[in-house]
This record gives sequence, structure tokens and C-alpha cells, in this order.
Amino acid sequence: MDNEEIEKRIQALVEQEHELRAQLQDSELAPEEERAQLAALETSLDQCWDLLRRRRARLDAGQNPDEASVRPASEVEDYLQ
Repeated sequence: MDNEEIEKRIQALVEQEHELRAQLQDSELAPEEERAQLAALETSLDQCWDLLRRRRARLDAGQNPDEASVRPASEVEDYLQ
């Protein structure tokens, strides 16, 4: 994935998050289901942001950004923002 594809993926995940919250507000989704789906979305978002940051850092350092790969959820979930 290149930076543009990652940015599009991030935008799609954010839109899904907004849809989930709207469904909960409209009582179309149970709170437990919303929490589970949001947790999965947040993990995917964390992975995308991490990959995008690392690709940009590699590019700034004169390295090949395509050598950056998605880190496991267990690794990116513990980062502090």
C-alpha cells in the first residue's frame, strides 16, 4: 500500500466509525455490538496510522518507504498518542 491508499483506508475507517455511532444513536445497533465493532475499527486505524508514519519517516530519511509493513495489533495498541 502506498501513502495515498493508506490515507483512503483511514478515511473509510473513520466513515465506518461515524456510521456505527449513528446506528447506535438511532437504536439500530446494540451497545455491545457497537463496542466490539469500534474496537476492531480502532485497531485497524492504529495500524494504518502507524504504517503511514513509518512510511513517511523512511521517506524523510532517504529510505524506501515500501519496506515498512503493517505491525501486529498487539504492538501498535500499546502506543501512547
